[in-house]
Amino acid sequence: MTDASATSRLDALRADIEFTATLRDQQLRFRSTWGLFSPREVDSGSRLLLDFIEVGEAADCLDLGCGYGVIGLTLARLVPGGRTLLVDKDFVAVDYARRNADLNGLANVEVRLSNAFSHIGADEQFDLIASNIPARAGNEMLELMVADAAAHLRPGGRLYIVGLTGMRQFVRRLMERHLGDYEKLKQGRDYTVAVSQRT
Repeated sequence: MTDASATSRLDALRADIEFTATLRDQQLRFRSTWGLFSPREVDSGSRLLLDFIEVGEAADCLDLGCGYGVIGLTLARLVPGGRTLLVDKDFVAVDYARRNADLNGLANVEVRLSNAFSHIGADEQFDLIASNIPARAGNEMLELMVADAAAHLRPGGRLYIVGLTGMRQFVRRLMERHLGDYEKLKQGRDYTVAVSQRT
């Protein structure tokens, strides 16, 4: 490979990845980059989660671990009368989620750098929290995520989680422990979607 072709290849790798996806009948544009989760297309777990979420048009939503914004920006499009907060611990993900909110003309969105709930105020409450939980986060962090989600849900609010099917029993125990409620919405070969409702 010549120096010129190697440089051209590296320049191409450094360029933003751009694609369009239709999610819940909403067409959204995304920009991402290497190093972020599923940078070239919407992953099947997020798609599955979005298929099963029920949300009102004025709900306040939280996308926990937003990546470049797939779940949160879809929710923002579905809830024009509410507000949607997207958080991630990765500053690159937060940057791309902000850019994607602007790219799609979504003004009812806030994107924030936060390690789960670490930068979410104790008084901030949501009608819906959704997360494509990271398999490598560790059991301790996953328990903190579910426990803190329970504390930030309004009465009647729902926590939706999609995770690897092999984690489903652990997720069930966490949801039952901290919310007293668990419903499996869909179990597939790779991913399982579950919901808990705060009473």
